[in-house]
Parts: sequence; C-alpha cells; structure tokens
Amino acid sequence: MAIVRRCRFRTCHSNVAASLARLALSAINCAVLASLILPIASEAEQSKTIPRLCFLTFEPGTLQTRSPRFDAFFQALRDLGYVDGRSINIDYLSAAGDGERFPALADECVRLKADVIVPSTTPAARAAKEVTHTVPIVMVALGDPVRTGLVDSLDRPGGNITGMSQMVPEVAVKRLELLKQAAPGILRVMVLSYLVDPIAPLQVKAMMQASKPLGMTLIIRDIRSADDLHVAFDTGVNEGAQALMTTGESLFVTLRAQISELASRYKLPGMHPFSIQVVDGGGLMAYHVVDSDLHVRAAGYVDKILKGARPSDLPVQQPSRFHLVINLKAAKELGLTIPPTFLARADEVIE
Repeated sequence: MAIVRRCRFRTCHSNVAASLARLALSAINCAVLASLILPIASEAEQSKTIPRLCFLTFEPGTLQTRSPRFDAFFQALRDLGYVDGRSINIDYLSAAGDGERFPALADECVRLKADVIVPSTTPAARAAKEVTHTVPIVMVALGDPVRTGLVDSLDRPGGNITGMSQMVPEVAVKRLELLKQAAPGILRVMVLSYLVDPIAPLQVKAMMQASKPLGMTLIIRDIRSADDLHVAFDTGVNEGAQALMTTGESLFVTLRAQISELASRYKLPGMHPFSIQVVDGGGLMAYHVVDSDLHVRAAGYVDKILKGARPSDLPVQQPSRFHLVINLKAAKELGLTIPPTFLARADEVIE
C-alpha cells in the first residue's frame, strides 16, 4: 500500500507540474502575442491622431531640399507645434517643373488620406479642387483665386478652398510702371509668360492695357520649358525688345539662372516678380509681394482647419507688404544708370 501511495503522489505531482508548465507556456505566448499586437495598435492609433498635410509644388525638391521660398510656411507650422513625423505627417509632392503632373499628385493626396492640401501654385490648386470637394485646401500664396475660379469671392470663398492671394495681375501692372520709371527710354518690352497657367493670361491682359498709356509695346513669348528660352530671346531682340519681364509663375523661379544669363548676353534689363530671381538669379530688379507674410498666415489657416474650422468660413487674405529690390551690379554690367530718386525707393539694394 505504501508503494501505491507513493505512485499516486508521484502521478499527482506530475500532473500539477504539467499544468503549471502549460500555464507558463500560455503566459509566454500571450506576452509574445501582446508584444506583436501593441506596436501595431499603437501605430494605428498614432496614424489616426496625427494629421496629414499634403504640400503640392511646381518647384523641384523634397521637404529637406525645398526652395527657400517656402521656409516661412514650414517654420510657422513648427512654431505652432506641427513637427513632421511627430505631431503631423507631411507629404511634400513636387511636380519637378512639369505642371501636367499635378492631377496625378492631387490624386495621391487623396489616396494618402490627407487632412489638408496646401498648393503653392494655381494649377496645383485646380487639380486638388477637381479631385476632392471635402478635403480642405489652403492656398499658400496664389495669384488670383477669384478670377481663376478657385473661390467664389475673397470674403466668402465657399466650398473647401481658402488661403492667400497675391493680387498678381495688379502687381504685374505695377512692375511695368516701375520699369518705365527706372529706364524712361524703354519702349519695347519682351514678356516671358507660362500661358498654360490660368494666372498668366490675366497678367498679360492687364499689362497690355497698361502699356498703351505708358507708351510701351509688349512682345509676348509663351515659355513651356528651358528649351523655349533661346528662341524667345532671339526673336524678341530681333523685334526690338529693349527690356525683359516675366509673369508670376513658378516656372520662372526654376529657370532664373538661364533667364539671367540670356538677359545679360542680350543686354536686356529685367523686372521680375520674385526677389530670388534677382538675389540668386542675378536679374536687375524685382517688385514682389512679401510672400513670407502670406506663408505664415497660411500656416495659421492650416492650424485653424485642423482644429475644426471650415475653409468656407475663412476669408481669402491679400498681401499687405511689397518690396522693390535693385541689383546695382547687374545694372553696371548692362550699362544702365538707375535714377537716384528711383534708387532711393528701393527696399533692398544689391551692390
């Protein structure tokens, strides 16, 4: 009987040990499973709570190698607490100088489930508007959103679009007037324009109307890529062009080095819409909207929308500051003397 009791005790002990082993193994399996599931759940939760911004631009580059023109916008976002990868996800989509890519890029914004789309050019905004009527769109600083049909009015934009306007047609006329004041003897001006951008024809029309009272004739050249520049300059000079202007499309930022080189070669003083065309590109003059102000305000609109505001309730804002930049070094190379009274009006002089 003692032997039997010992056998029963051993059997009972074995059963308990086996049960404990199974429980331990089950606990280990649960822990491993939890370690696999928790990061996935955490990642899914994070993707729901962190908003996504899709930035559409014409100019080449990435978020890290972007044009300095957009620094004020992204810095303003950081100042508001939006840090890429931590408190916001930013998709920086560049058309790399090819405006025909915008419809596909706008589709990509929708596919990525963007909470807000920020276009930096009118064709990008149009493409975004065509693919979504629900995702908010904040224009970072566009030419004329009313006359290009993006919004109903400045005060009541309607729909899902709002943001900043640069008043481009009116400012283009001002550039023409300033060019005449800087060089009164100029009678014929070659205008380079990217006419597929809906803002370009509006500028050309406004300048054509203003040129007659100024006693000036405009020679319009449609530019689609760098390949068009040499022919434009050759024919323009053959038709008597004495000066150069570009309309306010992003294409002419990307082509600024080539334009500056040709203007210097043909001795054409130029008036440009972007200061970067003068500061970095070597052009003669620029009269431009201080778009850094607009970019900061656009970031503020993004913040408001992500916190629940509706685009239709946010009026489109207009610029309040303009700068005249003159490159005296370029003037000397062109053999042009800028009148002292005109020079005194400059906000920035490059010597």
